[in-house]
Amino acid sequence: MAQSIVGKKSFKFALDVIKLYIKLREQREYVISKQLLRSGTSIGANIEEATSGQSRRDFLSKMSIATKEARETSYWLKLLQESDLTDLNVKDELAAAEELICMLVSIVKTVQENPDMPVGQAQAQLKTQNSELRTQK
Repeated sequence: MAQSIVGKKSFKFALDVIKLYIKLREQREYVISKQLLRSGTSIGANIEEATSGQSRRDFLSKMSIATKEARETSYWLKLLQESDLTDLNVKDELAAAEELICMLVSIVKTVQENPDMPVGQAQAQLKTQNSELRTQK
């Protein structure tokens, strides 16, 4: 299966988080930077696992975990934005995290609302919903 839009966006986001992590470390911010790196890269890893889920329940579980990781990442970014720990601008990263949250929530809700949806169709739903989200913007 070709990589979904949410998969591509989460991979790019992880790369951006890694760059931000490096900048934060250069500014000697070690605690939040490590939390941000962990949660920000975990989003895409869970989406990737979901695409090869062994069951509908497994798919849903991994996508739900990805949603939680995206929310945690948003939290760390908000802390960085509102604190005096760094002077880095994280507005773009925060917007990207919020976009991922919206996409993931939509996917999870769709799968939950359609209990008879086969795993393959749930995985294919990634492409359909993300294309719809992209055209709405």
